[in-house]
Amino acid sequence: MILRDMTEADLNVLFDIQDDDIARHMAAFTSADGGDRDRYVARFRRLLADDKIINKVILVDDEIVGSIASFVLEGDTEVTYWIRRDRWGRGIATAALAELLREVTVRPLRARVAADNAGSARVLLRNGFTRVGEETAYARARNAEITEHIYRLDEPASAG
Repeated sequence: MILRDMTEADLNVLFDIQDDDIARHMAAFTSADGGDRDRYVARFRRLLADDKIINKVILVDDEIVGSIASFVLEGDTEVTYWIRRDRWGRGIATAALAELLREVTVRPLRARVAADNAGSARVLLRNGFTRVGEETAYARARNAEITEHIYRLDEPASAG
């Protein structure tokens, strides 16, 4: 598994990865452009132009299998990731986050996960994040308010 900077040439593949109803349901908090390739590409062009956002693609055997990013939201630096559903449960997200944490050294670092997304919670816990709260928020992919768990990383995860 390796990370590399995301480019505009990656956007169609990433759209196809995220154009998955089951994965969107699990992620819960998705953008308004789900299912609309042109809006997705236009939004990501803006994100790629923002030098305050770190956008990476996740490669396994030279194939894009997901993405990972770090961004500032309301003053907090957060991380987010998306792995192609047929690659879930193989440790890819855990390894990708560990790699990103070597580059993103801002602490505290936050992440948010739908309360029923146990796999994503494990990724965060394995990388040293601690659950610090929860809130109810509207999840576009579920068209409902759901509980979201909030995680924080105060120090780099220890090797081991």
